[in-house]
Amino acid sequence: MISIAPPRSSKSWDWIHDKYRRPIHRFMNIIIGAGPAGLTAAYALATAGHRARIIERETEPGGLARTIWHNGYGFDIGGHRFYTKSPEIQTIWREVLGADFHSVQRLSRIYYDGKFFDYPLRPWNALAGLGPAASAAIVASYIRRKLAPLPCEHNFEQFITNRFGDRLYRTFFKTYTEKVWGMPCAEIQSDWAAQRIQDLSLASAIGNAFFKRSATSSRSLIDQFDYPRLGPGMLWQRMADRISDAGSRIDYQQQVTAIQHDGHGTVTRVLHQPLLFANTCSAVPQPTEAPVHELFSSMPLQALIQALQPHPPESVLAAARALRYRDFLTVNLCMQGENPFPDQWIYIHSPQVRVGRIQNFRNWSRDLVPTPNSIGIGMEYFCTAGDDLWTMPDDQLCGLATDELRRLGLSGNLQLADAFVMRVKKAYPVYDADFASNINTIKAWLTTVKNLHTIGRNGLHRYNNQDHSMLTALRAVDNVLRGTNNDLWQINADTEYGEKPG
Repeated sequence: MISIAPPRSSKSWDWIHDKYRRPIHRFMNIIIGAGPAGLTAAYALATAGHRARIIERETEPGGLARTIWHNGYGFDIGGHRFYTKSPEIQTIWREVLGADFHSVQRLSRIYYDGKFFDYPLRPWNALAGLGPAASAAIVASYIRRKLAPLPCEHNFEQFITNRFGDRLYRTFFKTYTEKVWGMPCAEIQSDWAAQRIQDLSLASAIGNAFFKRSATSSRSLIDQFDYPRLGPGMLWQRMADRISDAGSRIDYQQQVTAIQHDGHGTVTRVLHQPLLFANTCSAVPQPTEAPVHELFSSMPLQALIQALQPHPPESVLAAARALRYRDFLTVNLCMQGENPFPDQWIYIHSPQVRVGRIQNFRNWSRDLVPTPNSIGIGMEYFCTAGDDLWTMPDDQLCGLATDELRRLGLSGNLQLADAFVMRVKKAYPVYDADFASNINTIKAWLTTVKNLHTIGRNGLHRYNNQDHSMLTALRAVDNVLRGTNNDLWQINADTEYGEKPG
């Protein structure tokens, strides 16, 4: 386990040399991606006296966990709760951000059939919303499925039905999950459900509604979490500053064009060039060559395999090409008026609108809006690059979002001051029917490349939270510096980190 010692000041890393009494190495540790995993790898390397060079596509650190600022309004790319059962991760968060964390009392609801339901489930709220007949049918369906469970749990539908019953699955899981993933629940593999909500059941949800939640409660049931005062990007920018102060380097707006290896199990260099020129045919500069001692990659696994030179065997390339992703866009509404609802976020299960989730960032932190009567609303749409949502002009998306907010009865007296759209490719790795076999093919080949370490959500093609992504980086650095043999693919495969579907 890597121990992260607190620095003597935010701008002085002399403690690293005092503790380890070893020189800082040249840029031979290359990290692809300055998201939670990549930054954590660089942070852990720095504590052991090693520099790293990070190659990042965006203009700022944080990856999917960065905060976007627009005219004084701060928006997450989705909401990012800071909650973990890992003491190591908690220590890093506190070291880096300290008093700039604040505690948030969670409030989230489900919108279904024109009504709002508390999430986590509270029985009296559900009874009032669904009515006694529907509630009785849900309980009867749950009991019936417990007495006669489905014999197989190969897909999401089977997995959820066995734990909640047929009626509750159709009521609160099916529509929303298919909206998120763009595919039938029967085609989503149970690996995803097991990873996200394995320890959550109807019984545990009801029990936690009546009794105080224990330390072992499912993550879906937590009612309080930490959050940076200026959004998650505040943490990652602060960490990026510390890494730079320690002598490492972050190259922004760079695209990896090739990852060269010697064909005998060793990556030798990474080639990259400015993103502005990476996909053009004119005035393209020669790629920069970064020699590699150890390579930590959080870039999408599909892109990593395709960038390798010489190419892996065709079976590995085919497996990489077959990996699927779900893309994501948010329409961010900068609004003025009274706060229209108290939730941090609301899950929209209604098929009558296309929005999947709605964030109210003022309820995450009041420092994310410029004035007391400012409201930042994030309308989240799950899509696939090239489909009608993804290609819809920004002005039409802003019109769609404001109209759907009104139709859902969530706009209150708000007046729109400004709006903008963020599109994110490869936000969610898809767990389809061929997911496991494709990953196993890729994993088997990657074990032959000894100095290549895949980390993070996209690097492992696993639906990790940010704390899990950070853990994969810490364990990868352990493997390099301490000779351990941690299986990074198994992080977040346990039952301790459940999550709401989607």
